[in-house]
Parts: sequence; C-alpha cells; structure tokens
Amino acid sequence: MRFFRDNVVYHFGVPRRIISDNGPSFRSTKIARFARRRNINWPYSSIYYPKANGLAEAFNKTLVQLIRKILVANKREWHDKLPEALWAYRTTYRTPTQSTPYALTFGAEAVLPLEVELPLLRVTVSYNLSEEDNAQLRLEELDGLDELRLRA
Repeated sequence: MRFFRDNVVYHFGVPRRIISDNGPSFRSTKIARFARRRNINWPYSSIYYPKANGLAEAFNKTLVQLIRKILVANKREWHDKLPEALWAYRTTYRTPTQSTPYALTFGAEAVLPLEVELPLLRVTVSYNLSEEDNAQLRLEELDGLDELRLRA
C-alpha cells in the first residue's frame, strides 16, 4: 500500500476508480480498507475472460494498430517500437476527453524535443553564441532546474 500511496496518490491524487484483475494481491482486506477509506471504486476484471474489461481491450486494439503502422521492415522488432507507439498514443488528442492522456495525467501538454530545440537554436543564432557557450548556458539552466526541484 505504501508504494501505491507514494507513487500514485501523492503524485496524481486519489483516483475515483481503479480496475484490476481478481488476483489475490488485489483482493486483500488491506486493499479493500484502503479503497473504502478513500472512497475509491475498485471493480475487478476477470482473469479468465479479459474481454470483460472493455477499456483495456479498446486500448490494446489501438496500441496494436499503432505498432502495425510504425513497423515497416521487420515485424519481429515490435518491442523496439513500443515506446514510440505509447508516446504517440499518450500525446494524441482525444475527442471524448477534449485532451490528451498525457495532459490528463500530468496537468500539462507534452513538449516534443523538436519544440525545445528550435527556440534554443534561434537564441543561439540571434545572440551569436558559439556551440560551447550555448552548451554552457544550457548546463547552467539544468543546474537551476535541479535546484528548483529540490526546493519544491
């Protein structure tokens, strides 16, 4: 319970609903008490009939379609493309929620690496900075970010 509390509740807040399989680790009295105290609806999905969990099935179907689109040459390398497919899914706007899964989880839209690099390139060019000076400034910004996180 400590892991769930520290890594889910403290970071994202108390969930309204959690769906899990019917495994013994999820059916314990500790879990039931934890969910009851926090007013969490915790239904179980059948292990033997996974299609009973429609949301998981819909997600799996979408993920398989994404991986098929990404794979071109060797279909056996699907595990290498899984992070790309998950990133695409998490940063794609969803009409029912009017947001992306990433934004719903973290409270802000994801910033793509290219969106970060282009403004930095513009700053470097406009101030006539050398690559070394630019790298030094970026390292100082990272140090400042670490200090800010430590204070938070």
